[in-house]
Amino acid sequence: MIVGGTDQAIAQENGAEGAPLVEITLPESLTAKQEMGKRAFDAVCADCHGENATGRLGMGPPLVHKIYEPSHHGDMAFLMAVQRGVRAHHWPFGDMPPQSGLTPSDVANIVDYVRALQRENGID
Repeated sequence: MIVGGTDQAIAQENGAEGAPLVEITLPESLTAKQEMGKRAFDAVCADCHGENATGRLGMGPPLVHKIYEPSHHGDMAFLMAVQRGVRAHHWPFGDMPPQSGLTPSDVANIVDYVRALQRENGID
């Protein structure tokens, strides 16, 4: 479940820089594609976006958050973010640089994984 209140304030209460910004419920199981997405996410994205996309205080936003629901940030937005980077616009973490080493298939698997996490936490 996503923690109520301001995410950063909660994380600051819970720990120092790098602390998760939200608490989530994990799906009971993942498809093979989602498992591949989790491995790619863990290798490339988790340093900033946190384990299981929960964000990291002072580093990067949680992707398991209403801001990233499919109707606001569609799947293509994730691919474009990886390829082009993103200027800061929702969060005070600064700009996200382009990420290398991920194919469009890798990003599709990551998106499938993140969407599974989001659905488990009521974000459709």
